[in-house]
Amino acid sequence: MPRRPSRATRHRLAADAALLTTAAAFAVPLAWLVLSSLDTGATLRVRLPEAPGVANFAAVLTDEITFTPMLNSLLLCGGATSVTMVCAALAAYPLSRFRARFSRPYLLTVLFSTCLPVTALMVPVYGLFVQVDLIDTMYGTALFLATAQLPFAIWLLKNFMDGVPRALEEAAWTDGASWAQTLLRIVLPLMGPGFGVVTVYTFIMMWGNFFVPFMLLLSPEQLPASVSIFTFFGNYQGIAFGELAAFSLLYSTPVLLLYLLISRRLGGGFALGGAVKG
Repeated sequence: MPRRPSRATRHRLAADAALLTTAAAFAVPLAWLVLSSLDTGATLRVRLPEAPGVANFAAVLTDEITFTPMLNSLLLCGGATSVTMVCAALAAYPLSRFRARFSRPYLLTVLFSTCLPVTALMVPVYGLFVQVDLIDTMYGTALFLATAQLPFAIWLLKNFMDGVPRALEEAAWTDGASWAQTLLRIVLPLMGPGFGVVTVYTFIMMWGNFFVPFMLLLSPEQLPASVSIFTFFGNYQGIAFGELAAFSLLYSTPVLLLYLLISRRLGGGFALGGAVKG
């Protein structure tokens, strides 16, 4: 009579099955994306293309479908990310270094504001943008995107700044450095991996945002790539799965390149152990 597997073995097998199921949930859509981009007759099924080619990429590599929307996305998300990170660093530094009576309630308020759905804010924001003449402007939309991501960026940067030893700042102050010089030359370089994490996360959240630019930008020539997907469906009176997959791969390229550019820095961690010795 065969022996029953032990409880530890059953738990391990169950964990392996759960991990494989989770991996399949991510791998299958990615496999469909790659295979469909090379298949002119792609459907929702995951299948090998009969005659693989780059016809789908050639169809979407036009100014109207890809180049102009991608440039708009880079300008919109890049500008909004820059504004978010500058404001978040300036706000997180005093919250991390100075103790005040209302610091904790303020941080909890900041954290609570990240839970507010953007869809619930769009009606008053749209009315405000119309009154102040910011509707259908790239800089106005970028400012709102930056404002929406700012609370979470402040919270994350504050936690990363808490890991930087204060003795380094005190030594800089002794040498006559101001708080701005300390922030720029001591704190931010030492928390480079954390700053990179927040930057990438902020950029990704803005890059995939469809609702905000769809509501605030009206001119077709200003629409980013996240919205041009919507207009792409309408132009073809249906879903061209192969071209959609090719466009999606091109749309994901800037985010992947951004991650690869800073991946070495992200893997470096916080090597601050010997910074305060001597």
